[in-house]
Amino acid sequence: MKPEPARTFYFQVLGEGNGVRLDLYLSQRDTGLSRSRIQSLIKKGRVILNGHPARASARLREGDLILLEIPPVTPPRLEPEAVPFQLLHEDRALLVLNKPAGVVVHPAPGHPTGTLVQGILRLCKDLSGIGGELRPGIVHRLDKDTSGLLVVAKNDRAHAALARQFKAGEVTKRYLALVYGPVKAAKGKITLPIGRHPRKRKVMAVRPEGGGKAALTVWEKRENLAGGFCLLDVSIKTGRTHQIRVHLSHEGHPIVGDPLYGQGRARFRRHPLYRAGHLPPCDRQMLHAERLGFTHPDSGDFLEFRAPLPEDMKRMLRALRAVGEEGRSRSRNPLVPC
Repeated sequence: MKPEPARTFYFQVLGEGNGVRLDLYLSQRDTGLSRSRIQSLIKKGRVILNGHPARASARLREGDLILLEIPPVTPPRLEPEAVPFQLLHEDRALLVLNKPAGVVVHPAPGHPTGTLVQGILRLCKDLSGIGGELRPGIVHRLDKDTSGLLVVAKNDRAHAALARQFKAGEVTKRYLALVYGPVKAAKGKITLPIGRHPRKRKVMAVRPEGGGKAALTVWEKRENLAGGFCLLDVSIKTGRTHQIRVHLSHEGHPIVGDPLYGQGRARFRRHPLYRAGHLPPCDRQMLHAERLGFTHPDSGDFLEFRAPLPEDMKRMLRALRAVGEEGRSRSRNPLVPC
């Protein structure tokens, strides 16, 4: 991956920018930068407003002139690191891994080290180079706080073959999701397009026709649980960013613990069962990539893998089932007043 050259942007504020904060205005321009990155550049004096350095909170007026300077970026050199993951399968073409929650798949702004890629390099130094220097072997990704299965290509031929299967929707991807309910239907299908949120760059959203990419999520209710929670079996036929999280939240059933689409820990901590001490803490979105199936690039055999639930989700489900069993026991044996 080559270093990114310095870039310079010039903007003249029009009527719709009147009264808008400087950092918000720039985050809505087509620069490829997040609002936090823009705020960092402002602090470093890389944003000039009408000839002078400005604050992120500066309110713009129609006619204001803005200069934004983005310094060159040199990608870090990848070094093998001790990063936790479970190796489920390895052959000459590929690896299949069980990624724990809390691990980023590959280096990105804010996460230069401690990623899954660096852990894989400690195990296997020969990976496909198609993904670039920072993403060797990476065919698909999981969000940082989503646990579960990933396939990694060890050579370019395997990478290309697997990428074709993902693009064609031929890969089986099934997840377990603990959501807020109650969920009344036994199963369902969500076909709403997904695109960038119109104002929040790091957030995806269901978008009107033509404003996003086609996305298909199919779900089936696996288990109703105490407190209105529900365990869903979810499969996706497309691979849009945050697809399951966005679709389920839009349907009124956000994933428990999801900080972007389900109010994260705050909502969970308000739940009566947690406040009563019946549930363990929830430190991430309760989403696990449980099953993965694909055709092997060399043999042509269809392989299917399954990753057991991580301990945090097991603890949560045990606690919810215990509360439910206690409630059923009380209904079977009601107290008789003296």
